[in-house]
Amino acid sequence: MATERAVFTLGHSPDPDDAFMFYAMAENKIDLRGYRFEHRLEDIQTLNERALRGELHISAISIHAYAYVADKYALLPCGASMGDGYGPILVRKIQKPNAEIPNPNQHVDLRASLRGCVIAVPGRLTSAFLALQLYLGDFKHIGVPFDRIFDAVKDGRADAGLIIHEGQLTYERSGFQKIVDLGEWWKHETGLPLPLGGNVLRKDIPQPVQHDLLEIIRESIDFGLTHRGEAVRHSLPYARDMDADMAGKFIGMYVNEFTRDYGEIGRAAIRKFLGDARDKGYVDTPVEVEFVD
Repeated sequence: MATERAVFTLGHSPDPDDAFMFYAMAENKIDLRGYRFEHRLEDIQTLNERALRGELHISAISIHAYAYVADKYALLPCGASMGDGYGPILVRKIQKPNAEIPNPNQHVDLRASLRGCVIAVPGRLTSAFLALQLYLGDFKHIGVPFDRIFDAVKDGRADAGLIIHEGQLTYERSGFQKIVDLGEWWKHETGLPLPLGGNVLRKDIPQPVQHDLLEIIRESIDFGLTHRGEAVRHSLPYARDMDADMAGKFIGMYVNEFTRDYGEIGRAAIRKFLGDARDKGYVDTPVEVEFVD
């Protein structure tokens, strides 16, 4: 592989946090060391499915999906999306007096009630779906593109919706109320952040090149954090239904010190998340968490 001409496919979501992370690479703000990158912007479920087939050299994926691609990919130690006391939110329409789902403040068995409902989820390989399985156990669900979940609940196809991305900040003004924040629940249960997304690199790339790619991505993240204002401005076209202030808040939630490096806490969170899922039968393959050096 000639590094002077090497071209790598780089998959990430069309979301402000990913746009923020890869801003410096997309706009040549840092030294790319002779490599070129083809940015492939697709929703996270599509990226997960492409990773199953090993199609992209580098990709953002759900930590849930990593369990099934660990034979082909290793996790980069930077680029994590971790919800430290917050995360995907289960919502419903503003409650009517005869609603079947009880108010979470009432002293009723909320989880038992939810198991009798249909929940719209953004994909079975998402970490949000796995977190909801750990919280709720088995439940009825339908798969819906993440940006159509509000619609699925509004039109009655689902009783509740599992919200990721910007919906975590916009659900109230869209006419919904929170049932449970899974990141908050996970933090209370384990004391750890909820690992949602990460960046992976294909293992068949030569080791010296893997190291270069890791350093480039780390520098891109650091550049965004150091030049926050311009990186946020670059990200605004991807901020669906968010103004600049809200987009900045969302980016701050998911581009932080865990994004610079998982650290021991982040690594422990991944092992706990996937280990619990394996123990409960929600992940049906042994999971060896491997990081790019």
